[in-house]
Amino acid sequence: MSARTVTILGATGSVGRATLDLIERAPQGAFDVVALTANSQSADLAALAIRTKAQFCAVADPEAGPALEAALQGTSIRSAAGPDAVCEAARMSADWVMAAIVGAAGLPPTLEAVRRGAAVAFANKEALVCAGDLFMTAAREAGARLLPVDSEHNAIFQAFDEKQRAGIRQIILTASGGPFRHWTLEQMGQASPAQAVAHPTWTMGAKISVDSATMMNKGLEIIEACHLFGLPQTDVDVLVHPESIVHGLVEYADGGMLAQLGMPDMRTPIAHALAWPDRLETPVERLDLAKLSQLTFEAPDPVRFPALGLARAAFDAGRGAPAIFNAANEVAVAAFLNGQIGFLDIAACVSDSLERGEADGVASVQPSDFEAVLDVDRQGRRLAMDAVKQRTR
Repeated sequence: MSARTVTILGATGSVGRATLDLIERAPQGAFDVVALTANSQSADLAALAIRTKAQFCAVADPEAGPALEAALQGTSIRSAAGPDAVCEAARMSADWVMAAIVGAAGLPPTLEAVRRGAAVAFANKEALVCAGDLFMTAAREAGARLLPVDSEHNAIFQAFDEKQRAGIRQIILTASGGPFRHWTLEQMGQASPAQAVAHPTWTMGAKISVDSATMMNKGLEIIEACHLFGLPQTDVDVLVHPESIVHGLVEYADGGMLAQLGMPDMRTPIAHALAWPDRLETPVERLDLAKLSQLTFEAPDPVRFPALGLARAAFDAGRGAPAIFNAANEVAVAAFLNGQIGFLDIAACVSDSLERGEADGVASVQPSDFEAVLDVDRQGRRLAMDAVKQRTR
């Protein structure tokens, strides 16, 4: 594998740290870190920048800027603060960019990396959910290579034969089922934030863990997959697979299926994207199928997990609906984690926001550019905050 320069947007998060772990384990000289960013964790970011000898680092929160600058005193590492500084990091000349900023906030810097034609590995599904058509068009025009890092989309990416596109019947995304797979609706209505973030398989941040518990994460992934692989949502299926060993499957017209398997460790899909088109040695535990003995699958319950239906409806509606879907979920999850609403209120708030967006015309807006997408996002958050207020405990 030839040496490459890298930038990590969201370096202090779980995906960013896993990426740095792989880079530091790689042979000396394989990777050169250009820039790192974080939201507000100045001390952590400075430590990572010093350790990796980064050229530049930035925090999105302007108030965290002075602390970052102070932590880097005596080094040659440049620093800056604010959303524009994060975009500056994305614009720097790096061969490969990891886009791992959670939420719609990751859209502008990810777009900056795409527009300069970089290889962009993205764990930020919101870029495609909120602005799928615009984002894919920008990537094509710039010649950027999009490398999915979500374990499910990375699995599909590996099994999806573009030369045989006409012979592909459907793709299947797997879901762990989260911590409430066997819970009743009544039990789920009483679920606490601590219970929702206690994922049975994966170690993730609070927001994405809650998304897994509601299966909203899988709804976002359906929309992302439709844009990434150019498929209608009817050709994207979901199966609950609690072992989280099979990460995705592609079914072909002849009845055959290709699947990607691996232990539930994000370093596997990250390593695939980091080294693509080559392969990188990782410390990930090796899969022992004989020890596992069995793999189980089941259909998701649409009554207890309505997020999947909401996502499909939002994608089919198009225009501003997917951005509202994403924005409303972010607002509702934050409200749940803060104890303002109950667990089942998350999907209800998203549903209400989509209905309100359709009624007042926000959902019917066709964003013509990325500024328009961000405007729909802002309006979607306003709708969601109103929905949250009606349910605040």
